[in-house]
Amino acid sequence: MLTIADHPLLELGAFETRFSGPLESPPWLVDLLRADAEAPTQRSEAVRQAVRDLLRHGGYKPTGRGKPASEYLVNATLSSINLAVDACNAVSLHSGLPISVVDCDKLEPPLSVSISQEDESYVFNATGQEIRLRGLLCLRDARGACANAVKDSQRTKTSATTRRTLSLVWGTRAHADHLRATVHFYREILERAGAATSSSA
Repeated sequence: MLTIADHPLLELGAFETRFSGPLESPPWLVDLLRADAEAPTQRSEAVRQAVRDLLRHGGYKPTGRGKPASEYLVNATLSSINLAVDACNAVSLHSGLPISVVDCDKLEPPLSVSISQEDESYVFNATGQEIRLRGLLCLRDARGACANAVKDSQRTKTSATTRRTLSLVWGTRAHADHLRATVHFYREILERAGAATSSSA
């Protein structure tokens, strides 16, 4: 179970995914990593601003290298990583909503989502770079913060052995319908690729 702290702007989409085998992406999913690919959800300036307002609420500054992950995808050349990450990136690219995807077997319950009040940080890539988390909405487990709308932690990232993931779509109450459509699209992609999904919150 996932506990979500009260927040006036946050509308979170959360679900688990189980994979029956290796995380190989089918060609049609790799095609969705193109910005010009057809998709049922569309990014917009209104959604971009709403997501930034969501992250600003706790005092975090979502600009420069600290901007939402979904904004990085617009000008990036995306290549296939694995099924879990490709689905996340494709949906985030086309919806404009940042998405976290973490390996459930690397999490230590209890799980919660709240604004980080401490001057804490975590490593977000294999080279050891860190992100400062104060004021930022984060997923937390028993060991501390492990994911957010900007960068997920290296500690809980997916790998070739991942068979169960938790996805968090960081949406806003102002665009709740867009969030629901995005989660539907996301789960539809994963299920078409042979995975099974179930709601977590």
